[in-house]
Amino acid sequence: MQNFQPIINDIVNETKRQKDKGKVASYIPELSNIDPNKFGICILDTNGIEYSAGDSNEQFSIQSISKVMSLSMAFSMIGEGLWKRVGVEPSGDPFNHLSLLEMENGIPRNPLINAGAIVISDILISNLKNPKSDFLKYVQGIANDSSISYDEKVAASEKRTGFRNYAAAYLIKSFGNLKNDVETVLDFYFHACSIRMSCKQLVKVFYIFMNRGNCLQNDNYLKLPQVKRINAIMLTCGFYDEAGEFAFEVGLPGKSGVGGGIVALLPNKFCVSTWSPGLNRKGNSKLGMLALEKLTTDTGLSIF
Repeated sequence: MQNFQPIINDIVNETKRQKDKGKVASYIPELSNIDPNKFGICILDTNGIEYSAGDSNEQFSIQSISKVMSLSMAFSMIGEGLWKRVGVEPSGDPFNHLSLLEMENGIPRNPLINAGAIVISDILISNLKNPKSDFLKYVQGIANDSSISYDEKVAASEKRTGFRNYAAAYLIKSFGNLKNDVETVLDFYFHACSIRMSCKQLVKVFYIFMNRGNCLQNDNYLKLPQVKRINAIMLTCGFYDEAGEFAFEVGLPGKSGVGGGIVALLPNKFCVSTWSPGLNRKGNSKLGMLALEKLTTDTGLSIF
């Protein structure tokens, strides 16, 4: 496997030269005060060798990246029955859009938009004894890192302003696709989104999607067909209504969050995470998108 350090050093230097770093998410008050000049990147290869630069140790709110983890946990617990509750098609709409929900009888298009992740949250609540605690332990276990935690301030901030999520949850509930109390489901959902991790921690979690369902400690979390399906969903649905652009420019399955994080992977090769809080107009990290395009273009490493 090649030495990624020179290329990621170049990427950090390139991001410093960019004048337009995007705009920090303002609709979640706790995220609006983050320094837009922050940038971190970390690569973890299949041999467990780590390459990092910039603010790769600094924790941030992973937001929608957590949807992949909740999907992974739910899929491992209930298997193919999950797809009776949520679809696998790209929505083509912003992550918090509601129009398709009514047309499709409360079945979200995919598990990586807000409505889909709310249904996944409902599934986990129905199958876990202590949902929030058990989910956090699941994430900590994959990363082998007990310092990963919820950010209670961010969770509370999202709860105060998450009107569209409440609307989506009640609409889903009206079609019978939400089994638990809306407040309980959204409390779990907001906490999952609030998880704080660094780029270095994120690549350790997403290592399982790069390494056939096995974490760095070689514990198995997913069957190989499940890994294939989750990676496929990340490729087609992982970047809101910019998934096609990400596949075109970067060519890797991955997931973004409005906290500025992006994580992507090349199966059996490497996992990469970037963090830069300034977002483009589609809600994805502006510098993160640029960095990952440069990474795959300069190295020639993508799934295509």
